[in-house]
Amino acid sequence: MSTSSRESQWREALQERLTAFLGHHPTASADGLYDPIHYLMSLGGKRIRPVLALAACEAEGGRMEEAMPAAMAIELFHNFTLMHDDIMDEAPLRRGQPTVHKRWSENAAILSGDAMYTLALTALETVPSHALPAALSMFNATAREVCEGQQSDMAFETRDAVAVPEYMEMIRLKTSVLLAASAAMGAMCAGSSNERVKSWYSFGLNIGLAFQIQDDLLDTFGESGATGKQVGGDILADKKTLLWLTTMEQEAGRDILNHWSQVPSPTTQEEMNSKIEAVRHAMVAAGADKKAQERMATHAEKALNSLSELGLSGADAGWFEALAEHVVSRTH
Repeated sequence: MSTSSRESQWREALQERLTAFLGHHPTASADGLYDPIHYLMSLGGKRIRPVLALAACEAEGGRMEEAMPAAMAIELFHNFTLMHDDIMDEAPLRRGQPTVHKRWSENAAILSGDAMYTLALTALETVPSHALPAALSMFNATAREVCEGQQSDMAFETRDAVAVPEYMEMIRLKTSVLLAASAAMGAMCAGSSNERVKSWYSFGLNIGLAFQIQDDLLDTFGESGATGKQVGGDILADKKTLLWLTTMEQEAGRDILNHWSQVPSPTTQEEMNSKIEAVRHAMVAAGADKKAQERMATHAEKALNSLSELGLSGADAGWFEALAEHVVSRTH
């Protein structure tokens, strides 16, 4: 079976199980508590985290079904964080559709998000008994770390100075640890040794770091048609991305960024374009784009090194190698 066919099989099986699992909580019950959950899950998404768990389990000689409870728990938890993040970010859209708090209310999104978190734990209950203690421990530690990362991200918005290492730690917690846990929990479900679980965790962690850095690059230097959103959104929001922080390390770049952060928020497209182009130019002049690409490549290489430690071969190795390549070359 080709890698693309296997991936389609994983996604289809996951969707089937999620649909059946959520079907036990009909939209008409509890005065609509579950309506927002069904709605958000119906919006789709890449499902890369749960697929990574299923793929790691099979690569370790396990059956996809053994990792399915962990995969569902991961996807439900991820979407729970999106539901609450959208409230904090005051985001009007999610995957091109109204966010839960816009379609219902903030109170509904908070409560349904809480219910979604408990559903994730409910799904996790059926992980194979040999893996349950370790999987539950990793899930809980990861959930706490994701919250810590979100708190750091919010705190950075009001801080004048943020160092690059602080930013890298924030994205490790907010984004990367869930990908790491996905791969590690998949391996746990297959009965892998602690040493191999650590290698899977390292693979997922570095894939996540590379993924977030590429997100920063695409938001600033991508093309709107490819990314599906206005390029330069981070610049307009004065967001402290890796590119922004690296540019701030040089006096000339710092002067330009400080100037544009003090200018009233642009309201016309022409004003927005002026700010985006000026900040982009400063970032390129500071070499921030190249440094980000180098850092991203380093994490992709570390992921491949962890994969090499696992000694996979054939289609198993090919799928994970392709994933690492996709992360650094994607355009959206």
